[in-house]
This record gives sequence, structure tokens and C-alpha cells, in this order.
Amino acid sequence: MQALDKQHRFLLGALSMGHLTNDWVTGTLWLLAPAIAASYGLGPAEVGLILTINGIGAGLAYIPAGVLSDRSTRPGLLMLLTFWWVAIGYFTATLAPGFWGVTLLLAIAVMGDAAWHPVATGVLVKEMPGRRAQALGIHAVGGSIGADVLAPLTTGFLLGFFDWQTTLQILVLPAVVMGLLFIPVASRISRDSPGKIHPIDFRGLARQWFKPGGIALMLVLILYSMALTAQMAMVPLYFQSEHGLSPFYAGLIFSVILMVGTVFQPFFGKYSDGRGRKPSILLALFSASFFALFVGLSDHLYWALLGLLPGVAILTAVRPVVLAAAVEHSSKSESTTLGIVFTVLDGVGMFGALMAGLIGEFDLSYAFVLAAALALTSGLICLFLNLSSKAGAHESAPVSQVASPADP
Repeated sequence: MQALDKQHRFLLGALSMGHLTNDWVTGTLWLLAPAIAASYGLGPAEVGLILTINGIGAGLAYIPAGVLSDRSTRPGLLMLLTFWWVAIGYFTATLAPGFWGVTLLLAIAVMGDAAWHPVATGVLVKEMPGRRAQALGIHAVGGSIGADVLAPLTTGFLLGFFDWQTTLQILVLPAVVMGLLFIPVASRISRDSPGKIHPIDFRGLARQWFKPGGIALMLVLILYSMALTAQMAMVPLYFQSEHGLSPFYAGLIFSVILMVGTVFQPFFGKYSDGRGRKPSILLALFSASFFALFVGLSDHLYWALLGLLPGVAILTAVRPVVLAAAVEHSSKSESTTLGIVFTVLDGVGMFGALMAGLIGEFDLSYAFVLAAALALTSGLICLFLNLSSKAGAHESAPVSQVASPADP
């Protein structure tokens, strides 16, 4: 593959930073949810409920955002609006009275971050059709640094000094700053003239996904996401309640685990661009199943860490490959397709958090056994799928027009 040109480097850099900022704010919820539940005297089931309703809120935004992006000549403006939705939405949630008020407003706030994903990733896969998974992996690194590193570290630190409301009020500041910095960037990200934007073939998309292969791939996506979210939802609580760690150290370990997966996302993506999607996905699902079961049967922090580090990390690393496989299955209306896929991954898949919370009421270790079963089932279904596509198999000419900083 040729080296990335100046235009593509600008695009990847700008969108990765935007992704980092939005996900930094929304990623705080993994540690805030236990703090919110505790402030109302509630337990693991309510932690899972907060995260699941949050996922439903995100799921409601993905598809409309994808459709808007496919029909818009100014996706940069759509991305700019997401920062302000996130900043205002999360700040408003800190002012709400009662558990349900907070939970519902958090679900509305996350819609801003959710809208970013199909718009930004849709632009990337259209601009770089021969590097889909690699581009998605680089973009994902930005989000993972925000959600999986900066969010748990800063949230864990601030919770040591403030209540959850003040902590979240401080942590919306990055979105405000990026909302200002992104104004000149947004004008440089544009697409074809209106006459060249074709109507979205919803019937064609539906036919693709309601075929047996499409339904099976959708099940793989759902079960994969449920396996990952089941573990992510319970890990901070597990470290604090079962092993007596402080919020800061729970957040630190959580961020390290996810950062390992983040580092490998571009490599998984690049490998699958050349060798196909299926080997990477199967490796991730079967190995994650083994490691999650290992955690569920462990009773010592050391052994739990040995299972969580590779198990959660590899599921995180394979996400851009899963996204690329879904785009290639549809091979049209990329932003809309990604909106559908994000709805499945972060909307429907978030029910894994609720299931883990409910089973965690009996014993938190059962949540990891559940995750193992979900990952194993996803892998078994994937065995029967034809995911032989490589980057370029469905390659078409780029449709987005992105001006570099040097352009007039």
C-alpha cells in the first residue's frame, strides 16, 4: 500500500482528535455509573441499567445521523454540532433530580457522541476505500484514548475529591474547547455537490441484511458487542467491590486494559485489509471466550488481571475489522450502514451490560462467565459466514472531497 497523502493525514488527524474528545466525555460513564448508583443506594443491576439505557439512547441517534451524513454535502458541520450537544447534554444531566431523571438525560446527552460515529467513519470509508479497516482503526485509536484512557483516569482521579456531578461538570470542558477549535476544520470537510448525492436505497439495504447471511452477521455483531460490554460494565465495580480498589486504581487498571486493545486496532485493521476479515474476528472471539471464563473462575486479583487484559483488549482491538466487514456486506450507503451497525453494537449490544448487572447481583464473577458464553456463541456463528472480503474487493472511487489546511 502507498503511504497516506497529505489530505488523508489531515482527515485522519482531525477526525481522530474529534473522536477522542467526544468519547472522553461519554467514556466517563463506565466509572460514573457505579458512583451514580451508589449515591442513590443502588447496586449492580442499576449500574447495568444506566449503561443499557445509555446504549439505547445512542442507538436512537446512529441511524438518523448516518442518513443525514449520506444526504449532506457538509458532514463537517454535522460533526461540529456533536461537540455542543455533548457538552450541553452532560452538563444538564448533572442538574437533574433523582435516579431516573439523571439516567434519561445521560441517554439524551450520549446521542451527540453517537451521531459523530457514522458521520466521521462514513467520510473515512468513502475517502479511503482501499484502507477501510486501517482508517477505521486509526480513527478508533483517538476514541479509545479518550474513552478508555483519559476518561477512566480523569474520572477516577476527580471522584477522589468531588461528587459525580462536579466531576462530570469538569469533564465536559474538553467538548467545549473542541467545539471552538473545530469551527475552521468543519468548513474543510465537504462532499460532492448536491446533484451528485444519490438517494439512499433503503430497500436494497434491507434485502442485504435480511438474507440468511445478513441475519447471521447481525447476530455475530450483537453477541460480540454484548460480550465486550458485559465485561466493561462490571470491571470497575468488580475491582472496587470484590478487590477493594479505589476508584482511581480501578480506573487506572481499566484504562490500561483498554489501551492495550486500542494500540492494536490499526494493526488488526491493516492485517484484515490484506488477509480478510474472518481470521481476525474468529481469533478475537474464541480467545476472548477463553479468557473471560478464566476470569469468572478466578478468585485472586492477579489471576483476574491475567484474564481481563488479553480478553477485553482483543475484543477492543478487533472492532474496526467488525465495522469493515459490515460495510463490505452492504457495499453501499456507507454512513447509513455504519449507523445501523453502531446501533447494533452500542444500542442492542449494550443489553449485555444489563444482563451482566442482573447476574452480577448473585455473584460478579458470573458476569464474566456470561461474557464467555456470548463470545463463544458469536464465534461459532461466524464460522459459517463467508467473510472473505479484503480491502479493494468492493473498492470504488472516493466520493468525499476534503480540503487540506493548505487549500484555499
